[in-house]
Amino acid sequence: MKFNLTDKRALVTGGGSGIGKAISIALAEQGADVHILEVNKIPAKETAAEIKATGGKAQAHACDVSKQKEVLNTVNAITADGAIDILINNAGIAHIGNVELTSEADIDRVYQVNIKGVYNCIYACIKDMKDRGGVIINMASVAATVGISDRFAYSMTKGAVLTMTYSVAKDYLTYGIRCNSISPARVHTPFVDGYLKQNYPGMEKEMFERLSQTQPIGRMGRPEEIANLAVYLCSDEASFITGTDFPIDGGFIRLNG
Repeated sequence: MKFNLTDKRALVTGGGSGIGKAISIALAEQGADVHILEVNKIPAKETAAEIKATGGKAQAHACDVSKQKEVLNTVNAITADGAIDILINNAGIAHIGNVELTSEADIDRVYQVNIKGVYNCIYACIKDMKDRGGVIINMASVAATVGISDRFAYSMTKGAVLTMTYSVAKDYLTYGIRCNSISPARVHTPFVDGYLKQNYPGMEKEMFERLSQTQPIGRMGRPEEIANLAVYLCSDEASFITGTDFPIDGGFIRLNG
């Protein structure tokens, strides 16, 4: 079976919904033992239950990735009976606003999850990975490489995720650790539906279509499409790939304008 992940242990942050949920399910379908981290354990448990219902392996963990002690304790508990082979840094939060509409508190909040959270998880996993190799995938964004209106704080953090990816890939080449990033454009997740409901009540359908058309392909991505790319990058079929960012954007970066 291509993309076989049997006997691989994967840790997915933010795996209770959206892209993280799709990645968790896809990894489990390929045989991985998936550990799902969420600040709220309920959605993590729901995803784990869905995986188990189809014969897969999954466990849920409550963990705030912005707090290093929590991350270290969680990773230590997971690795008590086996090392982590795959780390998916997917957890992240958004912020809308230009620099004038971004307060110090906003910057701190987004930084803590989107940058420090990624660092904390890599820091917690990398030592054991050095002994046997492993795969790290960081979820970046098209906002890391192109200008997007009113995404000052979010773009800044995703740019940091992108450069962290390059740094880790370079530093750990000789240990057999591969580190890549995925940069989605707009993907239809529950976050999008919630955003439209909150900001455009009664106009959700119209605004959804307008956002979809900002991508040259004419629609938003599906979480499963991002998950399929993640599965490939985690597999031995991608063993020659490291230090690379993968836009999956319906043509957003290269074909707009």
